[in-house]
Amino acid sequence: MVARVSTVAFQGIDVVGVEVQAQMAAGLPAFTVVGLPDKAVGESRERVRAALGAIGLALPPKRITVNLAPADLPKEGSHFDLPIAVALLVALGVLPADELAGYTVLGELALDGSIGAVAGVLPAAMAAAGEGRGLICPAASGPEAAWAGEVEVLAPPGLLALVNHFKGAAVLARPVPRLADEVGLAPDLSDIKGQESAKRALEVAAAGGHNLLMVGPPGSGKSMLAARLPGILPPLDPAEALEVSMIQSLAGTLEGGRLSRLRPYRNPHHSASMAALVGGGHRARPGEISLAHLGVLFLDELPEFARGVLDSLRQPLETGRAVVARANAHVSYPARVQLVAAMNPCRCGHLADAALACSRAPRCAGDYQARLSGPLLDRIDLHVEVPAVSAADLSLPPPTEGSAAVAARVAAARSLQRQRYAGEMASGAPVRTNAEADGALLDRVATPDAPGRRLLTEAASHMRLSARGYHRVLRVARTLADLDNEPTTGRLHIAEALSYRRMGQAG
Repeated sequence: MVARVSTVAFQGIDVVGVEVQAQMAAGLPAFTVVGLPDKAVGESRERVRAALGAIGLALPPKRITVNLAPADLPKEGSHFDLPIAVALLVALGVLPADELAGYTVLGELALDGSIGAVAGVLPAAMAAAGEGRGLICPAASGPEAAWAGEVEVLAPPGLLALVNHFKGAAVLARPVPRLADEVGLAPDLSDIKGQESAKRALEVAAAGGHNLLMVGPPGSGKSMLAARLPGILPPLDPAEALEVSMIQSLAGTLEGGRLSRLRPYRNPHHSASMAALVGGGHRARPGEISLAHLGVLFLDELPEFARGVLDSLRQPLETGRAVVARANAHVSYPARVQLVAAMNPCRCGHLADAALACSRAPRCAGDYQARLSGPLLDRIDLHVEVPAVSAADLSLPPPTEGSAAVAARVAAARSLQRQRYAGEMASGAPVRTNAEADGALLDRVATPDAPGRRLLTEAASHMRLSARGYHRVLRVARTLADLDNEPTTGRLHIAEALSYRRMGQAG
């Protein structure tokens, strides 16, 4: 007899079905797992044996073979523990094969028989719901699985609880979906004194989902401004929250199985590798740009990142997907992020202050800024100077306008964009904001009036804007019009949008 239990493997964000086949045959006692298991799956033999012993069951002295089909698909992760144990319990006659045939099973076993949380429960639950199957997962992961909709979820705390459920001794209750506590998590804009032009750029960036680069001396408030961007962004809608949470689930960062409607905010250190930022490694895990999907990726001290690492962001910023190609894996993760970067004008940071600047100024500024490639800078819509804050500004009382007032204007602008782009697609993905609209779409929705068109044409020639730069000016101008609740992009909107382009920038 061959016992069969369904589980899953992960290829990027895609879920691939795997069948666990367990057979007990006469022969010398052995326990073998085949089907391209990695080291964590191979070690499951000892965890499964100990967990079964903890609930009073012992494996018979037979030749036990567990096959993970399809055999040519690499199997990675500890979530195969529970399906292997369940398949053996079916082979022993402890659990009913017919009832378990309708479930997808995943979970990690401890030596005492308890079931620990694993990564990827939410995508597995979504896949099970699409196939009309139930899901058996750890109790700690039950709340996230419950968000998958009309799917039967069993979330036992241990192996014995699962056996008792199918025996009818103690029926498991359905887990309840939960949201993370989001009260008071984001700092407020009212904490920042001065920097009115930078605050304006931050509001424009939030309203249209635009990439932003802030340049200024140390201590001018660049990092403080970036940290307050999530507080003025609109919350994720239910579909977006599921999309973001599926990536977090695969990465194992979904704490307590609780979903959050706050947009992600990731700020990796400038020593981050290409695999850490874009994704990769032995198991082709999602990188920071995917973990920030539909949120903010903040890169502080931008020129200090390795140039190859920064240039690897160019394709994801343009396409909204991070493709990780390795000899043993080729996976793709969503990466529709809002890039916010900060940098000093030069290595010493005091280029504009002759009393503090180093002896190599201004030549050091050119060398320092040359670490950033033109194509990368071309993908940043807003470039804003953040000057040092004066003592007079610091002595003023806190600003009366905080994040709540700015967030209301941003939400109104985003609402206009949601209505405008309803049903529109770009590169196979839905368009949510002005920053995601392509050139053909912008020609329909962001064509400026006659004075604005003349200004844009003259500026494009004078500033030598590339086609990408031209359309990025249009995107920002359309966002400025949305903030003013204007149906047409005017000359003033074009002028302000052009002020955010760097002179001398290639496009």
